[in-house]
Amino acid sequence: MYLLILLNRDDNGLKFTTISKWEFLETLKSRKFLTIFFLQISVLFLMIFVFNAFATNIESQQGISITPSLAGFASLDVDDEGRLFSKYINPDLITITHSTFDESMENLNAGETMAVVLVPEDSLDKIRDIGTIDVKLYLDQADPKRSVVRDEVNRTAKLMAVGMSNSWINSLTPQNSTPEVVTQESAGESLPMQIITKAMIAILLFLPLFLFGNMIIDSVVGEKERKTGEILMAMPINPSDIILGKSMAVLGIIAIQIAIWMAILLITGFEISSPILVYLLVLITAVPVIGVTVIIAAYSKNYKEAGIGLTFGYILIVGFIMIPTLAYLSNKSLISNISPLTMVMRLFSGDIIHAYEFLIPIGFMVFLSAVTYGISIKLFQRDDVVFGPRPGLIRLILEFVGLKKCIG
Repeated sequence: MYLLILLNRDDNGLKFTTISKWEFLETLKSRKFLTIFFLQISVLFLMIFVFNAFATNIESQQGISITPSLAGFASLDVDDEGRLFSKYINPDLITITHSTFDESMENLNAGETMAVVLVPEDSLDKIRDIGTIDVKLYLDQADPKRSVVRDEVNRTAKLMAVGMSNSWINSLTPQNSTPEVVTQESAGESLPMQIITKAMIAILLFLPLFLFGNMIIDSVVGEKERKTGEILMAMPINPSDIILGKSMAVLGIIAIQIAIWMAILLITGFEISSPILVYLLVLITAVPVIGVTVIIAAYSKNYKEAGIGLTFGYILIVGFIMIPTLAYLSNKSLISNISPLTMVMRLFSGDIIHAYEFLIPIGFMVFLSAVTYGISIKLFQRDDVVFGPRPGLIRLILEFVGLKKCIG
């Protein structure tokens, strides 16, 4: 093992920064890593191609339609005596309630509706006089779905303008002329496309966190498989430095991967709001993910066992990242900000996010990092875990919580 040669050059021991630098450079030189890295980039381009083709099909008239499953997703109160606005808005996307302006604003303040549209009472008269109609939109700024409602209202306003223009033109044509039939071309469905696009970008940005687990498994479990763990533990180096050094090397690789993926998405035309904040949120999430991977690697006897544990571990992590985001879209609770993915989705939606709200996911990620790395270091310090005979999982858990005496 190359690390043993490096250890022999330093009689005073190694710090984790030295190990991290060595692991990082050796990984970049590895043909196996470079092959996997370029394959992942190829997969990213393939996913972008597939998504663009899927989006094109949705936006085309012959494409599939997913709006029925989104019925009732957004609500809108409309004060429109002439029912002019309601004629053009898509009821499959927006649930419309007709009420007076005062009643609509009460519903908005009570959180019973997401937005209010006010159409002037003399709108029909202005249409006859070829005048201008000022449609006012009031939004709930605290609702994470307000951006899609705003876009749908803007789309409806444009359809109204086109419809009125065609009516004025037709009124000026001679009576015996054949009226031109205007067909409304599908301009895409803003609500589902926004949801799909934002979700896809967010998932792609978090995907690199789960692509380098094999590096940690190979680095930690490999010590057991290659029978170099005993020599490594006998060297003048703390187990904590070994764990931190290996973990920080992987974190550096992930940081590069995330930056490259963000650059590719931006170059290919995807919009990423506040890219620096998004980058930091994704990178912070990588720290406890690596910590969980190290725990699995430290406890596993071999690669097969580590692979199985990694599968179940990553399923739990993905669930933790995704579920709070879905909860925020439905009830916008403060606790759902515990997931960094929620904050990324909010940044993509243009939400106004206060500084203290960023402390929720960051603080929780720091807490998880401390717990996971603390457990992994304790596991790596135990000879029975590293070299065997390995204690059972239940026994280890009870020992960590101070209930070892409960075991008969």
